[in-house]
Amino acid sequence: MKTIETPRAGFWSQRHHLDRMTLRELVVAYFQYPAIIAYLVLSAVSIGVFAWRPAPLVPTLAAILFAAIVYPLAWYVLHRFVLHSKWMWKSKVLAPTWKRIHYDHHQDPNHLEVLFGALHTTLPTIAIATAPIGYAIGGIGGAAAALATGLLTTCFYEFCHCIQHLAYKPKNAWLATMKAKHMAHHFHDETGNFGITSYFWDKLFGTHYNRVSERKKSPTVFNLGYTPDVAKDYPYVGDLSGGVKMSHPATRIRD
Repeated sequence: MKTIETPRAGFWSQRHHLDRMTLRELVVAYFQYPAIIAYLVLSAVSIGVFAWRPAPLVPTLAAILFAAIVYPLAWYVLHRFVLHSKWMWKSKVLAPTWKRIHYDHHQDPNHLEVLFGALHTTLPTIAIATAPIGYAIGGIGGAAAALATGLLTTCFYEFCHCIQHLAYKPKNAWLATMKAKHMAHHFHDETGNFGITSYFWDKLFGTHYNRVSERKKSPTVFNLGYTPDVAKDYPYVGDLSGGVKMSHPATRIRD
């Protein structure tokens, strides 16, 4: 049984694959994607709330700094321990969410629609990670400033993530290094390099690697450990995906 996808109107009624797109095409697609539009609109609303109930300068800066610092750590923890978990597929309730938010992305890393996070999972996470501490620092204004920072940081992360999968070689050394490490995560060994724009936490927690020669190629890099044997006991993801695919995405037929 294949996953039933909700049809999208207009531009997003067709599939988009980053390895077939130019940078300009990506920019056009990026600013038309519903999740990105939602982040930008909500960040504008948050800025409006801050203007209505502003916090003093120091608490505002502290809330913004906190949100900017905590975001890479929150992403690392979620990416490593939730998105790469081996417990969500065991639950009939959680398996569809795990499939949508990360399994599909590793099955076809260049498929743009599944690269973006689903709003029902990302928005609560961003709000929980930023707004409460922002409120403790600067009240309503501090919460709004922290939330706006989290939303805009998400937009930045999502665009960088797209660039990493785009058929494009960055001229900037930082972007090129970032892209190489993320490609290694997707095509060589998925148990390391969990960061997107920063690998500080990978280095701190021992999951960072610079070159693919430092590690053996993982046999589960495209299915995150959800193998045919696992599917026998926990068939939910396999049923939704039309089976379990172990091969390189480039060898499969795309529509």
